[in-house]
Amino acid sequence: MHVFNYLLPLLFFLVTNCHLDATPPDSTSYPIQGIDISHHQGTIDWQALKQEGKVQFVFMKATEGGDFKDRKFQYNWKAAKNVGIRRGAYHFYSFCKPGAEQAANFMAAVPIDNRALPPVVDLEFLGSCKKQPPVQEAIKEIQLFLDLLEKQYGKRPILYTTYAFYAVYLKENLTSYDLWIRDTQKEPILENRRWKFWQFSNRGHRKGIKGPVDLNVFQGTPQSFNHYE
Repeated sequence: MHVFNYLLPLLFFLVTNCHLDATPPDSTSYPIQGIDISHHQGTIDWQALKQEGKVQFVFMKATEGGDFKDRKFQYNWKAAKNVGIRRGAYHFYSFCKPGAEQAANFMAAVPIDNRALPPVVDLEFLGSCKKQPPVQEAIKEIQLFLDLLEKQYGKRPILYTTYAFYAVYLKENLTSYDLWIRDTQKEPILENRRWKFWQFSNRGHRKGIKGPVDLNVFQGTPQSFNHYE
């Protein structure tokens, strides 16, 4: 009885605080699968990752805000190309810095590569900046950021986001951009809009990476992925 009294609060905590990922998408429906990484994944064994055969693409963090550069980006950028895994770079956007300043930070870090995936801007309510500007003010700065990247790389950027950020800022704005949505519970559903990439887990495991890593799928065939840019 005493043991049960201790277990009951523990079970309540686990149920209310631990969110298990949904069943992962099968490779038949989503044959193109990948990961996204940053310095948090440490030094990756790229040969082991490639040989496992489960990663067709990788998005890697390059920059954040106006001056932060991920310390593993240059290593990861070169290593992914060396083993033949298609790569792309992402920027974590901050409402506390002007869009042009953030674009300059990204462009200073990420080389031009015609075979790379389009650049990504990570839009979510996380990070040290707690500012949440009015919608049109925010969209104006994000649009400037996107325009500068598209001019630099010749590719239309991708928007990574969460349901919370999407509902406030993106549902009726920037509708011509491809979306990469996070949903670890089910296949994403967005009103009047389709997604191109889906982050379905933040606790995945792949050979060559110590600890958990985000897992993603591309919505399309291998042929369409080969031409996606």
